[in-house]
Amino acid sequence: MDRSFLDRLSAGDVLVADGGTGTSYQQMGLAIGVAPEEWVEDQPERVLGLHRAFIGAGSDIILTDTFGGTSIRLRDTRFAGRARELNRRAARLARQAAGGTDVLVAGSMGPTGMLMEPLGDLTTTAAADAYAEQAAGLVEGGVDLLLLETFFALDEALAAIDGVRRATALPLVVTFSFDQGTRTMMGLSPTKMVDAIRPLGVAAIGANCGRSLDDMETVVNELASVNPGIPLWIKPNAGLPLMDGDMARYDTTPETMAAFAERFMAAGAAVVGGCCGSSPAHVAAIVAAAEYHRAGAGGRHRVRG
Repeated sequence: MDRSFLDRLSAGDVLVADGGTGTSYQQMGLAIGVAPEEWVEDQPERVLGLHRAFIGAGSDIILTDTFGGTSIRLRDTRFAGRARELNRRAARLARQAAGGTDVLVAGSMGPTGMLMEPLGDLTTTAAADAYAEQAAGLVEGGVDLLLLETFFALDEALAAIDGVRRATALPLVVTFSFDQGTRTMMGLSPTKMVDAIRPLGVAAIGANCGRSLDDMETVVNELASVNPGIPLWIKPNAGLPLMDGDMARYDTTPETMAAFAERFMAAGAAVVGGCCGSSPAHVAAIVAAAEYHRAGAGGRHRVRG
């Protein structure tokens, strides 16, 4: 490893994260209704294959196949009681794919799928415990940083941050999904999210998934305007999905993704990538945009080969 995530952010590097995991797996044969995490145990070579495809496309950061890896989401599956083991194994696969390169491995941690009290049954303690367990497994597997992504409820994110902090001092990134345009499902705005998360010492903050690229650009501009004082991580879907039977199809081209990525970088994003529907081809186009952006900044950043 040449430099850590924090070192590279401090140096002003613009980093490119990978693309969509679940949607890519579906293109590789993952059956509808099967959780992507099952491939960690059942199809490790395919998990490695996707990681390596994103690395080959130029990703500086790859995410572990653990978005649904909390004990809460796994409790009704064959992985019940095995959350730590699953996360450790997934992290080791990503670490294996990165090999001796300077590609960073981020431990992906998504929401539990439950609502917090008083709207639902999930307690703050139970949520924090679940994220502490997941973080511990990811750290044991060798991740470089942790990513709490696609959150929509502030109270769950705060509990998750507390849980992660119990387990590790690794850099932590927190991103929300503004899937109602410029608000999350729970009505949270980018500004209110920043106000709540900024004081907690996270390494980066931002948005992923969401609705359309135009909406994401509005979100990015709002995040930039409130000047969070910490790097922005932006990883949108490849536009809006179109349903083809049971399969979601994304028609946004790599060139369009790259054009928006360039706008996000111009607005101040330090990390850019793709979420649902983003293939290695999309990532390769984003990498090209990042190289152009670096050159425009004076060529002071290393350009990946």
